Amino acid sequence: MNALLGLAARSAWNRRGTLSLVLLSIALATLLLLSLERMRADVRQSFSQSVSGTDLIVGARTGSVQLMLYAVFRVGGATNNVRMTSVEAIAKHRAVDWVVPLSLGDSHRGYPVLGTTTAYFERFRFGEREPLALAEGRAFRGDLDGLYDAVLGAEVAQALGYRLGQRITLSHGMGAGADTSVAAGAAGGLPSADHADKPFTVTGILARTGTPVDRTVHVSLQAIEAIHLDWAGGAPMPGVGIAPEMARKFDLTPKQVTAALVGLKNRVAVFNVQRFVAEYPDEALMAVLPGVALDELWDVVGVGERALLGMSAMVALVSLAGLVAVVLAGLNERRRELAVLRAVGAGPRHVLWLLACEGALVTLLGVALGVVLTVLLVAAAGPWVQSQFGIGLKLVSPTASQWWVLGAIVLAGVVASLVPGFRAYRMSLADGLSPRT
Repeated sequence: MNALLGLAARSAWNRRGTLSLVLLSIALATLLLLSLERMRADVRQSFSQSVSGTDLIVGARTGSVQLMLYAVFRVGGATNNVRMTSVEAIAKHRAVDWVVPLSLGDSHRGYPVLGTTTAYFERFRFGEREPLALAEGRAFRGDLDGLYDAVLGAEVAQALGYRLGQRITLSHGMGAGADTSVAAGAAGGLPSADHADKPFTVTGILARTGTPVDRTVHVSLQAIEAIHLDWAGGAPMPGVGIAPEMARKFDLTPKQVTAALVGLKNRVAVFNVQRFVAEYPDEALMAVLPGVALDELWDVVGVGERALLGMSAMVALVSLAGLVAVVLAGLNERRRELAVLRAVGAGPRHVLWLLACEGALVTLLGVALGVVLTVLLVAAAGPWVQSQFGIGLKLVSPTASQWWVLGAIVLAGVVASLVPGFRAYRMSLADGLSPRT
Protein backbone atom coordinates (compact mmCIF):
# COMPACT_ATOMS: atom_id res chain seq x y z
CA MET A 1 0.00 0.00 0.00
CA ASN A 2 2.88 2.39 0.80
CA ALA A 3 4.40 1.72 -2.62
CA LEU A 4 1.07 2.46 -4.25
CA LEU A 5 0.73 5.75 -2.35
CA GLY A 6 4.28 6.75 -3.33
CA LEU A 7 3.58 5.95 -6.97
CA ALA A 8 0.34 7.95 -6.82
CA ALA A 9 2.18 10.93 -5.30
CA ARG A 10 4.90 10.86 -7.99
CA SER A 11 2.29 10.49 -10.74
CA ALA A 12 0.36 13.47 -9.39
CA TRP A 13 3.57 15.50 -9.16
CA ASN A 14 4.32 14.83 -12.84
CA ARG A 15 0.96 16.41 -13.67
CA ARG A 16 1.22 19.13 -11.05
CA GLY A 17 0.40 21.96 -13.47
CA THR A 18 -3.09 20.71 -14.21
CA LEU A 19 -3.82 19.22 -10.80
CA SER A 20 -2.68 22.38 -8.98
CA LEU A 21 -5.64 24.22 -10.49
CA VAL A 22 -7.98 21.52 -9.24
CA LEU A 23 -6.28 21.61 -5.82
CA LEU A 24 -6.73 25.39 -5.68
CA SER A 25 -10.43 25.13 -6.56
CA ILE A 26 -10.95 22.53 -3.80
CA ALA A 27 -9.03 24.78 -1.37
CA LEU A 28 -11.22 27.76 -2.24
CA ALA A 29 -14.37 25.65 -1.89
CA THR A 30 -13.15 24.49 1.53
CA LEU A 31 -12.32 28.09 2.47
CA LEU A 32 -15.80 29.20 1.45
CA LEU A 33 -17.55 26.42 3.35
CA LEU A 34 -15.48 26.76 6.53
CA SER A 35 -15.56 30.57 6.60
CA LEU A 36 -19.32 30.59 6.09
CA GLU A 37 -19.75 27.98 8.80
CA ARG A 38 -17.51 29.99 11.15
CA MET A 39 -19.35 33.19 10.29
CA ARG A 40 -22.72 31.46 10.72
CA ALA A 41 -21.79 30.19 14.17
CA ASP A 42 -20.42 33.56 15.33
CA VAL A 43 -23.28 35.56 13.82
CA ARG A 44 -25.83 33.24 15.44
CA GLN A 45 -24.05 33.58 18.77
CA SER A 46 -24.01 37.37 18.39
CA PHE A 47 -27.67 37.29 17.33
CA SER A 48 -28.72 35.13 20.26
CA GLN A 49 -26.76 37.33 22.65
CA SER A 50 -28.18 40.66 21.47
CA VAL A 51 -29.68 40.91 24.92
CA SER A 52 -28.61 38.89 27.97
CA GLY A 53 -29.21 39.20 31.68
CA THR A 54 -32.81 40.21 30.96
CA ASP A 55 -35.35 37.66 32.14
CA LEU A 56 -38.47 39.03 30.45
CA ILE A 57 -39.42 41.62 27.84
CA VAL A 58 -42.85 43.15 28.38
CA GLY A 59 -44.95 44.84 25.73
CA ALA A 60 -48.46 45.14 24.35
CA ARG A 61 -50.05 41.82 23.50
CA THR A 62 -48.78 40.71 20.09
CA GLY A 63 -46.56 37.98 18.69
CA SER A 64 -43.36 37.15 20.56
CA VAL A 65 -41.25 37.58 17.41
CA GLN A 66 -42.79 40.99 16.69
CA LEU A 67 -42.15 42.10 20.27
CA MET A 68 -38.49 41.08 19.99
CA LEU A 69 -38.15 42.79 16.62
CA TYR A 70 -39.16 46.24 17.80
CA ALA A 71 -38.00 46.04 21.43
CA VAL A 72 -34.52 44.58 20.78
CA PHE A 73 -33.77 45.00 17.06
CA ARG A 74 -35.67 48.28 16.54
CA VAL A 75 -37.47 46.84 13.52
CA GLY A 76 -41.14 47.52 12.89
CA GLY A 77 -43.41 49.07 15.47
CA ALA A 78 -45.61 48.19 18.41
CA THR A 79 -49.30 47.48 17.92
CA ASN A 80 -49.94 49.53 21.04
CA ASN A 81 -48.06 51.30 23.81
CA VAL A 82 -47.88 50.26 27.45
CA ARG A 83 -49.10 52.60 30.16
CA MET A 84 -46.42 53.68 32.58
CA THR A 85 -48.69 52.77 35.49
CA SER A 86 -48.64 49.18 34.24
CA VAL A 87 -44.84 49.19 34.12
CA GLU A 88 -44.75 50.53 37.68
CA ALA A 89 -47.16 47.80 38.81
CA ILE A 90 -44.90 45.13 37.31
CA ALA A 91 -41.89 46.73 39.01
CA LYS A 92 -43.65 46.35 42.38
CA HIS A 93 -44.08 42.58 41.97
CA ARG A 94 -42.24 40.81 44.77
CA ALA A 95 -40.16 38.71 42.33
CA VAL A 96 -39.05 41.64 40.14
CA ASP A 97 -35.62 43.13 40.81
CA TRP A 98 -35.53 45.92 38.20
CA VAL A 99 -37.43 47.31 35.22
CA VAL A 100 -36.06 49.43 32.38
CA PRO A 101 -38.75 51.13 30.25
CA LEU A 102 -38.14 51.68 26.52
CA SER A 103 -39.80 54.25 24.28
CA LEU A 104 -39.43 54.02 20.49
CA GLY A 105 -40.93 55.82 17.54
CA ASP A 106 -38.55 58.65 16.60
CA SER A 107 -35.41 58.55 14.50
CA HIS A 108 -32.32 60.47 13.47
CA ARG A 109 -31.28 60.21 9.82
CA GLY A 110 -32.71 56.72 9.59
CA TYR A 111 -31.34 55.49 12.91
CA PRO A 112 -33.87 54.67 15.67
CA VAL A 113 -34.08 56.83 18.78
CA LEU A 114 -34.58 55.06 22.09
CA GLY A 115 -35.96 56.87 25.11
CA THR A 116 -35.07 55.20 28.38
CA THR A 117 -33.72 55.82 31.87
CA THR A 118 -30.19 55.87 33.26
CA ALA A 119 -30.83 52.33 34.54
CA TYR A 120 -30.52 51.19 30.93
CA PHE A 121 -26.75 51.77 31.00
CA GLU A 122 -26.49 49.91 34.30
CA ARG A 123 -28.80 46.96 33.64
CA PHE A 124 -28.58 46.22 29.91
CA ARG A 125 -26.32 43.29 29.09
CA PHE A 126 -25.25 41.68 25.81
CA GLY A 127 -23.04 38.76 24.84
CA GLU A 128 -21.81 36.89 27.89
CA ARG A 129 -23.58 39.35 30.23
CA GLU A 130 -21.22 42.16 29.20
CA PRO A 131 -22.28 45.65 30.34
CA LEU A 132 -22.46 48.67 28.07
CA ALA A 133 -19.30 50.77 28.09
CA LEU A 134 -18.71 54.31 26.93
CA ALA A 135 -15.92 54.78 24.41
CA GLU A 136 -16.14 58.56 24.88
CA GLY A 137 -17.98 61.00 27.11
CA ARG A 138 -20.72 60.16 29.59
CA ALA A 139 -24.29 58.92 29.68
CA PHE A 140 -27.19 61.34 29.90
CA ARG A 141 -28.01 62.40 33.45
CA GLY A 142 -31.74 61.81 33.22
CA ASP A 143 -32.65 65.09 34.92
CA LEU A 144 -33.93 68.43 33.66
CA ASP A 145 -30.44 69.95 33.50
CA GLY A 146 -29.37 67.24 31.04
CA LEU A 147 -32.74 67.05 29.31
CA TYR A 148 -31.31 67.33 25.81
CA ASP A 149 -28.33 64.99 26.22
CA ALA A 150 -27.91 62.17 23.69
CA VAL A 151 -25.74 59.04 23.75
CA LEU A 152 -24.90 57.54 20.36
CA GLY A 153 -24.27 53.93 19.40
CA ALA A 154 -20.88 53.25 17.83
CA GLU A 155 -22.25 52.75 14.31
CA VAL A 156 -24.26 55.99 14.41
CA ALA A 157 -21.23 58.01 15.48
CA GLN A 158 -18.94 56.40 12.93
CA ALA A 159 -21.32 56.48 9.96
CA LEU A 160 -22.37 60.09 10.50
CA GLY A 161 -19.00 61.35 11.71
CA TYR A 162 -20.36 62.71 14.99
CA ARG A 163 -18.23 63.72 17.93
CA LEU A 164 -18.81 64.86 21.49
CA GLY A 165 -20.48 68.23 21.84
CA GLN A 166 -22.09 68.10 18.41
CA ARG A 167 -25.73 69.15 18.24
CA ILE A 168 -28.27 66.97 16.47
CA THR A 169 -32.04 67.06 16.03
CA LEU A 170 -34.52 64.22 15.86
CA SER A 171 -37.21 63.33 13.35
CA HIS A 172 -40.70 62.15 14.12
CA GLY A 173 -41.33 58.57 13.06
CA MET A 174 -38.88 56.09 11.54
CA GLY A 175 -38.32 57.74 8.15
CA ALA A 176 -34.83 58.21 6.73
CA GLY A 177 -35.03 61.93 7.50
CA ALA A 178 -32.88 64.72 6.22
CA ASP A 179 -29.46 65.93 7.31
CA THR A 180 -30.47 67.24 10.69
CA SER A 181 -27.02 67.85 12.09
CA VAL A 182 -26.81 71.39 13.42
CA ALA A 183 -23.13 71.44 12.52
CA ALA A 184 -23.97 70.69 8.89
CA GLY A 185 -26.30 73.69 8.70
CA ALA A 186 -24.53 76.03 11.05
CA ALA A 187 -24.10 78.71 8.41
CA GLY A 188 -27.80 78.97 7.74
CA GLY A 189 -29.19 78.17 11.17
CA LEU A 190 -31.09 75.03 12.12
CA PRO A 191 -32.08 72.91 9.13
CA SER A 192 -35.70 71.96 8.75
CA ALA A 193 -36.64 68.83 10.73
CA ASP A 194 -39.62 67.52 12.69
CA HIS A 195 -38.09 68.37 16.08
CA ALA A 196 -35.55 70.95 14.90
CA ASP A 197 -36.71 73.41 17.55
CA LYS A 198 -35.29 71.20 20.31
CA PRO A 199 -31.71 70.15 19.42
CA PHE A 200 -29.77 67.59 21.43
CA THR A 201 -26.10 67.59 22.39
CA VAL A 202 -23.97 64.45 22.01
CA THR A 203 -22.58 63.73 25.47
CA GLY A 204 -21.45 60.13 25.00
CA ILE A 205 -20.55 57.50 22.41
CA LEU A 206 -20.91 53.84 23.36
CA ALA A 207 -18.26 51.22 22.61
CA ARG A 208 -19.16 48.81 19.83
CA THR A 209 -21.27 45.84 20.93
CA GLY A 210 -22.25 44.11 17.69
CA THR A 211 -25.92 44.49 18.66
CA PRO A 212 -28.70 46.93 17.66
CA VAL A 213 -27.38 49.24 20.40
CA ASP A 214 -24.70 50.33 17.91
CA ARG A 215 -27.39 51.67 15.55
CA THR A 216 -29.38 53.55 18.21
CA VAL A 217 -29.51 57.11 19.52
CA HIS A 218 -30.26 57.08 23.26
CA VAL A 219 -32.08 59.90 25.05
CA SER A 220 -34.06 60.15 28.28
CA LEU A 221 -37.77 59.44 28.59
CA GLN A 222 -38.26 63.03 29.72
CA ALA A 223 -36.64 64.22 26.49
CA ILE A 224 -39.11 62.16 24.45
CA GLU A 225 -41.94 63.86 26.32
CA ALA A 226 -40.37 67.30 25.87
CA ILE A 227 -40.05 67.13 22.08
CA HIS A 228 -43.69 66.05 21.79
CA LEU A 229 -45.23 68.70 24.06
CA ASP A 230 -46.42 70.72 21.07
CA TRP A 231 -47.50 67.66 19.09
CA ALA A 232 -50.88 65.94 18.98
CA GLY A 233 -52.05 62.93 17.02
CA GLY A 234 -48.60 62.43 15.46
CA ALA A 235 -48.42 65.97 14.03
CA PRO A 236 -47.32 69.39 15.32
CA MET A 237 -50.12 71.56 16.66
CA PRO A 238 -50.68 74.56 14.38
CA GLY A 239 -49.55 77.86 15.87
CA VAL A 240 -48.12 76.19 19.00
CA GLY A 241 -44.41 76.20 19.71
CA ILE A 242 -42.80 75.46 23.06
CA ALA A 243 -39.21 76.64 23.40
CA PRO A 244 -36.59 74.13 24.66
CA GLU A 245 -36.08 75.98 27.95
CA MET A 246 -39.80 76.41 28.48
CA ALA A 247 -40.29 72.63 28.12
CA ARG A 248 -38.45 72.13 31.41
CA LYS A 249 -41.34 73.82 33.24
CA PHE A 250 -43.82 71.13 32.20
CA ASP A 251 -44.49 67.79 33.84
CA LEU A 252 -42.33 65.47 31.71
CA THR A 253 -43.25 62.25 33.49
CA PRO A 254 -43.86 59.69 30.71
CA LYS A 255 -47.42 58.39 30.41
CA GLN A 256 -46.70 55.57 27.97
CA VAL A 257 -43.74 53.53 26.79
CA THR A 258 -43.23 50.98 24.03
CA ALA A 259 -41.84 48.06 26.06
CA ALA A 260 -39.84 47.25 29.17
CA LEU A 261 -36.92 45.03 30.11
CA VAL A 262 -37.47 43.10 33.33
CA GLY A 263 -34.92 41.47 35.61
CA LEU A 264 -35.95 39.08 38.36
CA LYS A 265 -34.53 38.40 41.79
CA ASN A 266 -34.67 34.68 41.07
CA ARG A 267 -35.17 33.14 37.64
CA VAL A 268 -37.27 30.40 39.21
CA ALA A 269 -40.11 32.92 39.33
CA VAL A 270 -39.99 33.71 35.60
CA PHE A 271 -43.18 31.83 34.72
CA ASN A 272 -44.99 33.26 37.73
CA VAL A 273 -44.19 36.82 36.61
CA GLN A 274 -44.99 35.95 32.99
CA ARG A 275 -48.42 34.75 34.08
CA PHE A 276 -48.90 37.87 36.21
CA VAL A 277 -48.23 40.06 33.15
CA ALA A 278 -50.47 38.00 30.86
CA GLU A 279 -53.34 38.24 33.38
CA TYR A 280 -52.81 41.92 34.17
CA PRO A 281 -56.36 43.32 34.37
CA ASP A 282 -55.87 46.95 33.29
CA GLU A 283 -54.56 46.32 29.75
CA ALA A 284 -53.56 43.50 27.42
CA LEU A 285 -49.86 42.77 27.98
CA MET A 286 -47.47 39.94 27.31
CA ALA A 287 -44.03 38.97 28.57
CA VAL A 288 -41.62 36.85 26.52
CA LEU A 289 -38.43 35.05 27.45
CA PRO A 290 -35.70 36.59 25.24
CA GLY A 291 -33.89 33.32 24.58
CA VAL A 292 -37.01 31.51 23.41
CA ALA A 293 -38.16 34.42 21.24
CA LEU A 294 -34.69 34.82 19.70
CA ASP A 295 -34.66 31.14 18.71
CA GLU A 296 -38.05 31.61 17.04
CA LEU A 297 -36.77 34.70 15.26
CA TRP A 298 -33.63 32.90 14.07
CA ASP A 299 -35.80 30.20 12.51
CA VAL A 300 -37.38 32.96 10.43
CA VAL A 301 -34.18 34.72 9.32
CA GLY A 302 -32.09 31.54 9.10
CA VAL A 303 -33.35 30.76 5.58
CA GLY A 304 -30.67 33.00 4.06
CA GLU A 305 -28.00 31.24 6.11
CA ARG A 306 -29.07 27.85 4.77
CA ALA A 307 -29.16 29.22 1.22
CA LEU A 308 -25.56 30.44 1.52
CA LEU A 309 -24.43 27.07 2.84
CA GLY A 310 -26.24 25.40 -0.06
CA MET A 311 -24.42 27.62 -2.55
CA SER A 312 -21.09 26.81 -0.89
CA ALA A 313 -21.84 23.11 -1.14
CA MET A 314 -22.54 23.57 -4.86
CA VAL A 315 -19.15 25.27 -5.26
CA ALA A 316 -17.51 22.28 -3.58
CA LEU A 317 -19.36 19.87 -5.88
CA VAL A 318 -18.25 21.84 -8.94
CA SER A 319 -14.65 21.67 -7.73
CA LEU A 320 -14.89 17.90 -7.28
CA ALA A 321 -16.51 17.58 -10.68
CA GLY A 322 -13.50 19.44 -12.06
CA LEU A 323 -11.25 16.85 -10.41
CA VAL A 324 -13.15 14.03 -12.12
CA ALA A 325 -13.07 15.84 -15.47
CA VAL A 326 -9.30 16.44 -15.29
CA VAL A 327 -8.51 12.83 -14.40
CA LEU A 328 -10.89 11.49 -17.06
CA ALA A 329 -9.43 13.82 -19.69
CA GLY A 330 -5.95 12.61 -18.83
CA LEU A 331 -6.83 8.94 -19.08
CA ASN A 332 -6.40 8.88 -22.85
CA GLU A 333 -2.89 10.35 -22.51
CA ARG A 334 -2.06 7.86 -19.77
CA ARG A 335 -3.24 4.74 -21.65
CA ARG A 336 0.32 3.59 -22.37
CA GLU A 337 1.48 4.45 -18.81
CA LEU A 338 -1.31 2.32 -17.33
CA ALA A 339 -0.66 -0.43 -19.88
CA VAL A 340 3.01 -0.56 -18.88
CA LEU A 341 1.95 -0.92 -15.26
CA ARG A 342 -0.34 -3.75 -16.27
CA ALA A 343 2.50 -5.35 -18.26
CA VAL A 344 4.87 -5.38 -15.27
CA GLY A 345 2.33 -7.16 -13.09
CA ALA A 346 -0.15 -4.56 -11.82
CA GLY A 347 -3.71 -5.84 -11.91
CA PRO A 348 -6.88 -3.86 -12.71
CA ARG A 349 -7.44 -3.48 -8.98
CA HIS A 350 -4.05 -1.77 -8.55
CA VAL A 351 -4.82 0.66 -11.39
CA LEU A 352 -8.17 1.45 -9.79
CA TRP A 353 -6.58 2.20 -6.43
CA LEU A 354 -3.75 4.17 -8.05
CA LEU A 355 -6.16 6.66 -9.60
CA ALA A 356 -8.31 6.71 -6.46
CA CYS A 357 -5.25 7.50 -4.34
CA GLU A 358 -4.24 10.31 -6.70
CA GLY A 359 -7.67 11.90 -6.39
CA ALA A 360 -7.71 11.42 -2.63
CA LEU A 361 -4.26 13.03 -2.28
CA VAL A 362 -5.32 16.05 -4.34
CA THR A 363 -8.52 16.35 -2.29
CA LEU A 364 -6.69 16.07 1.05
CA LEU A 365 -4.09 18.65 0.01
CA GLY A 366 -6.87 20.96 -1.21
CA VAL A 367 -8.77 20.60 2.07
CA ALA A 368 -5.58 21.17 4.11
CA LEU A 369 -4.78 24.30 2.08
CA GLY A 370 -8.38 25.47 2.54
CA VAL A 371 -8.08 25.07 6.33
CA VAL A 372 -4.83 27.08 6.36
CA LEU A 373 -6.42 29.81 4.24
CA THR A 374 -9.43 29.91 6.58
CA VAL A 375 -7.19 30.35 9.63
CA LEU A 376 -5.26 33.13 7.89
CA LEU A 377 -8.47 34.83 6.78
CA VAL A 378 -10.01 34.75 10.28
CA ALA A 379 -6.78 36.00 11.84
CA ALA A 380 -6.42 38.82 9.30
CA ALA A 381 -10.06 39.88 8.92
CA GLY A 382 -11.22 39.17 12.48
CA PRO A 383 -10.20 42.55 13.99
CA TRP A 384 -11.70 44.45 11.05
CA VAL A 385 -14.99 42.54 11.24
CA GLN A 386 -15.09 43.15 14.99
CA SER A 387 -14.55 46.89 14.58
CA GLN A 388 -16.94 47.30 11.65
CA PHE A 389 -19.74 44.91 12.54
CA GLY A 390 -19.14 43.95 16.16
CA ILE A 391 -18.96 40.24 15.26
CA GLY A 392 -16.07 38.50 16.95
CA LEU A 393 -14.60 35.85 14.63
CA LYS A 394 -12.79 33.42 16.86
CA LEU A 395 -9.79 31.24 16.08
CA VAL A 396 -11.00 28.06 17.72
CA SER A 397 -10.62 24.38 16.98
CA PRO A 398 -13.10 23.07 14.39
CA THR A 399 -16.58 22.44 15.72
CA ALA A 400 -18.42 19.17 15.19
CA SER A 401 -20.26 20.63 12.20
CA GLN A 402 -16.98 21.82 10.65
CA TRP A 403 -15.46 18.36 11.05
CA TRP A 404 -18.50 17.01 9.25
CA VAL A 405 -17.93 19.52 6.44
CA LEU A 406 -14.27 18.55 6.09
CA GLY A 407 -15.10 14.85 6.21
CA ALA A 408 -17.82 15.27 3.60
CA ILE A 409 -15.42 17.04 1.20
CA VAL A 410 -12.73 14.38 1.59
CA LEU A 411 -15.26 11.55 1.21
CA ALA A 412 -16.78 13.20 -1.86
CA GLY A 413 -13.28 13.58 -3.35
CA VAL A 414 -12.49 9.90 -2.79
CA VAL A 415 -15.82 8.83 -4.31
CA ALA A 416 -15.29 11.17 -7.27
CA SER A 417 -11.85 9.67 -7.83
CA LEU A 418 -13.37 6.21 -8.14
CA VAL A 419 -15.14 7.26 -11.37
CA PRO A 420 -11.98 7.55 -13.52
CA GLY A 421 -10.46 4.68 -11.54
CA PHE A 422 -13.34 2.39 -12.47
CA ARG A 423 -13.00 3.40 -16.12
CA ALA A 424 -9.27 2.58 -16.06
CA TYR A 425 -10.14 -0.70 -14.31
CA ARG A 426 -12.20 -1.72 -17.34
CA MET A 427 -9.45 -0.86 -19.86
CA SER A 428 -7.70 -3.95 -21.15
CA LEU A 429 -3.95 -4.34 -21.58
CA ALA A 430 -4.31 -4.53 -25.36
CA ASP A 431 -6.31 -1.28 -25.36
CA GLY A 432 -3.38 0.53 -23.82
CA LEU A 433 -0.68 -0.96 -26.07
CA SER A 434 -2.45 -0.67 -29.40
CA PRO A 435 -2.20 2.78 -31.00
CA ARG A 436 -5.39 4.67 -31.83
CA THR A 437 -5.88 6.45 -35.14
